[in-house]
Amino acid sequence: MTDQPSEAAPESVVNALYFGTKTLHVEAERSGVISDLLRGEASRDGYILLHRNLLTAYQALERGLEHHRATPSLKALAQYRLERSAALEADLVALCGGSFAGIPILPEGERYAQRIDACADGDGARLIAHAYTRYLGDLNGGQILKRLLMKKPGLRAAELSFYDFPDAPDLTALKTDYRNALDQAGTLVADPQAVIDEGRLAFQLNIELSWAVQNALLPEAAK
Repeated sequence: MTDQPSEAAPESVVNALYFGTKTLHVEAERSGVISDLLRGEASRDGYILLHRNLLTAYQALERGLEHHRATPSLKALAQYRLERSAALEADLVALCGGSFAGIPILPEGERYAQRIDACADGDGARLIAHAYTRYLGDLNGGQILKRLLMKKPGLRAAELSFYDFPDAPDLTALKTDYRNALDQAGTLVADPQAVIDEGRLAFQLNIELSWAVQNALLPEAAK
């Protein structure tokens, strides 16, 4: 979930990503387990499997951004410590009652993480698209999802720390600041269109993962 920007700032990479991925964003929200989450119909097992697979993507994104902390086009993002992996791991431990090593990483989850790793090659500019998709999405829609998940499947706060940003007393301000940092990064890349294209691919990878998680939970998948 991301805020709708004004049409009036074509130089903004956030605006360009929003409008360039709008159709895929809608498709993602209607796909597989993500649709279940947004309708308040998610199962505990579905949530666990999705986030086990997203963990590898977040780890890849964090590796890439850390590698490029001194890269001019990504330096603006370095001051924002939005890493989600530690919280996601803690949630998975709480959800699974201990180790989550037995939760499978699906081929679609592997492809998603591998793509983010590949984006760290060279100048790393395509990482901007994944930071937009993941972090700005978390800041925008995370609190809504948290409330839905506490209702059904009835997850506890200790299982939902992924959606908390304890070091940010003002999430609205953080969201605005991070949007601005993404835009600043976008002005420094050599090929802005490549970032938009990567944003489309990021949504497509999310859609594929969402359907894969839902399909893995079908009774037929266990046979």
